[in-house]
Parts: sequence; structure tokens; C-alpha cells
Amino acid sequence: MAELHRSLGFWGATGIGIGAIIGTGIFGLIGVASGIAGPAVIISFIIAGFVALLTGLSTAELASFIQETGGSYIYTTKALGKFPGFLVGWMKSFDYIVGASAVSVGFAAYFSYFFNLSTSTSTLIIVGSLWPIFLMFLNLKGIKEASWANNLLVGLKILALVVFISVGAFAIFHSGDYTNYQPLFPKGFSGVMAGAAVIFFAFIGLNTIAIMAEEIKDPEKNVPKAILTAFAICTLIYIGVAVVAVGLVNWELLGTSNAPLEFALKTATKNVLIIKFVAISALFATTSVIMSSIMGGSRALFAMARQGVLPNSLSKISKQNVPALTVLLCGILISLIVIITNGNLEWLASLFNFGTLLTFVFINLSLLKLRRTMPDSKRSFKVPFYPATPVAAIIGCIMLAFYLNANAVITAVFFILIGVLVYYLNRRGKDGPPHPLQE
Repeated sequence: MAELHRSLGFWGATGIGIGAIIGTGIFGLIGVASGIAGPAVIISFIIAGFVALLTGLSTAELASFIQETGGSYIYTTKALGKFPGFLVGWMKSFDYIVGASAVSVGFAAYFSYFFNLSTSTSTLIIVGSLWPIFLMFLNLKGIKEASWANNLLVGLKILALVVFISVGAFAIFHSGDYTNYQPLFPKGFSGVMAGAAVIFFAFIGLNTIAIMAEEIKDPEKNVPKAILTAFAICTLIYIGVAVVAVGLVNWELLGTSNAPLEFALKTATKNVLIIKFVAISALFATTSVIMSSIMGGSRALFAMARQGVLPNSLSKISKQNVPALTVLLCGILISLIVIITNGNLEWLASLFNFGTLLTFVFINLSLLKLRRTMPDSKRSFKVPFYPATPVAAIIGCIMLAFYLNANAVITAVFFILIGVLVYYLNRRGKDGPPHPLQE
């Protein structure tokens, strides 16, 4: 069986996690969520982050004793069988590709803004479809090279967000004007939950670390630590950004902006260098998310092919020790989806969130099952307050799913049906027609 090399340490893994998390969600969708929830978008961030944390804890425990590449696909397969595992892997791969397509659109918008280009749909589609192809070729050079580039981008975007928080907070305190925080709940609790369902996109990415466990040194310790460290850093930054953004400008105006952080920052400072630095950091942020998505999506497909539920040709490893065919497949599909969907960012984000919420449900179900069937496996990390934590995570994911775009849910179900067909056709010639419920 083809195996990947362990090339990443703790900080390399943490960097990939942060790179996968901080992106279009905070730089773009915070505006959309603010328009839905009002100043209470701060609470929306806390709710979405709490739901993500619960599943992050479950992922950390599973990764502490299962170190194969594949993340949620491997966990579900071991816990619930091949067919449920395939569906999770299929949706997770789909999520990486759709999510990266959404982020590519976000990159194109900020690219056009920064370089004063036309913001027409054609410009967004051209830039948004070409950039993932470039990053695809960078991924083909090897995990070390891709990780180094990713860590550089992560450092730059964290610095930019810290600058935004510092400059914006100083401006709010200096003015003494806190009227933008009132009323806190203009859309009520339903607005808060709808905002959380949208902004959940900003927390997705933790599973990328687990998916790449086979390429991380000392994974039983480093993977759980990297997951929780990445989450803690991102959550603190997110809450800080949300508090400052809605404090600087009226929530309704923030909700209409395509570049909400730059829009808010302009009310706090006239320093062109600071404003431009935060603007270009959006390019760093979206680029690192696309990079991490190609890494995660290609490894998810690789793991499924290695297990025999996708064509074996996808499990081949190149001389650079990367699953080259799946990297190429992810890069090309990301580019094509940008073109096919005409760069509809909000719709792509909703579709992505549904698939991830479904995957998170299966991660928590897997933990509940494996605690019973593999009780003696050595775990370097255990979920606190078990079984309340994974149960609460499942309930939280289901609640958020109710607030998503209905068309996105229908599309996701359609894609699941395609996955069932792919699974059936791939297994048919190997061991006869499988019955999904018996897998």
C-alpha cells in the first residue's frame, strides 16, 4: 500500500490548520453575517466557534489513535463501515473543492480591489479560475515546499488581522462612541443563528490537520495539539475582529460591503499603508486557504482510492511524494466550479457549510461508536465531559443546518446521490453489487 512520508512538525501542522481556517469567512462573509445578525454577529461567532470546537475535540481524540491519512473518512469507515465512510469522504472531498472555489472568488474580488481592476463578473471568474491552477502546481512540488509557502502566508495574514484589531480598537476607545453596538439584537435570536450558520464557514478547516496525519511527525501528540492550538488562535482573532468591525461602522452598512474589513478600517485611520496592508492580507488569507484545501481534498481522495472505494489510479504517489493525480483533479475541479457557478460566493458558502456540518455529525458519531468498539486503543487525548460533548456537537450541527440556504441543501443531496452511484459502479466489478446498508 502506498504511504506518505512524515515531513511536518507541530508548527507546520498548526500552520496548515490556521491556513485552512482563516480566509474568506473573516475577510468577506463577516459583512454578510453582520447584515443578518446585526451587532450580535459577535455572538454568532461565539456560537459557530463553540459548535466547531466540540467537533474539534472529537477530531483531536480520534486523531490521537488513528494516524492514517483521510481524517473523517477513515474515522467513519472504522466506526460505521465502508459505505458510510465513503459518503463522508465523498462529501468532504466535495467540500474542499467547493470551499476552495468560494475562496477563489473571494481572492479574485480582493485582487481586483487591490490592483484597481474592473470588478465585473468576467474579471472575477478569470482571476478566480486561474489562481487555483497556479497553486495546484505549487502543491505538486511537495508537501515541504507547499507547507513553507503556507506558513509564510499564515504569518502575514495573522499580523494583518492583529493590526486591524489594534487600530480599530484604539479608534473606538479614543472616540468613546459605542452607539454602533445598539441595538444588539435587531434581528432577534433567529438572526443570530442565521448569522452563525453563515459564519460557520470561517471555522471550517480543522479537519485538514487530521486528514494529513500520515505526513505529520509524532501524530498521536502533534495532531491533537495542532488542532486545538489552531482553533484557539483563530477563535481569539475572530472575536476580536467581530467586536472591532461592528463597533467601527453601522451593521447595515457593513452588510453591504464586498470588502468589509477595509470599509471598517477606513473609518479608523487614513493611513494608506495600513489600509493597503490589511487589503493585501486578504490575498494572503484566501491563497493559504486554497493551498490547504488542495492539500486536504487531494489527501481525502487519495485515502479513499487506497481503500478501494475510488479507482486505484488515484492512489499513485509521485517522485515528490505527493498524490499527484488527486492534486491535479482538485485544482482543475476548483477552477471549473468557479466558471460553472459564475462566481456566486454566498451560494457556494452555504453549499460548503451543509457538507461540513454533515461530516461533523459523522465525526462525532464515530467517536461515540469507537469508544465502545476500540476502548483499549491508546489515546494521548480524550474528549472532556464525554459523552455530553459529542452529543452536543451533533445537536449543534443539526440546528445550524436548519438555517442554511435550501437550494444548497438540495444540491448537496443531489451530489450525495451521485456519490452512491460512483460507489456502486466502482465496487461492482470487485466483489459484486454491494448493498449499502450492509456495508
